Amino acid sequence: MKRLPAAIIGGSLVLALTGCGVASETADQVGNAATTVGVCSDAVRIATATPDLGDPQAALDHAHAAGRELTDLAARAGNTTAGEAIDSLATTLRETTVDDVVTGPADWVQRKTDQVTALTKACGL
Repeated sequence: MKRLPAAIIGGSLVLALTGCGVASETADQVGNAATTVGVCSDAVRIATATPDLGDPQAALDHAHAAGRELTDLAARAGNTTAGEAIDSLATTLRETTVDDVVTGPADWVQRKTDQVTALTKACGL
């Protein structure tokens, strides 16, 4: 008869520990989601800042700085899809040339806009 209560206690302990594991995983998922939302919000804010296209060098400097910031954010994204979308946008901004800003600003702005749209979808914003 002593074995029955021990088995019940042991089984209850296993269930309780399993529940703790599930709770821990859920807390991690919530934490990752919160991190992703924060990172995505920052990424959208950075990406939608409008550079002065009338000053090509300033616009280029702005794009490169935004690209570096976005690269840092992509590394912190808790969601792989969001991180990839942020990184794609960061690459576009880091690789921006004066020619993009001077001779093809409409194409450059459209490419950036398309990537921001993809980012907001990936982030669920």
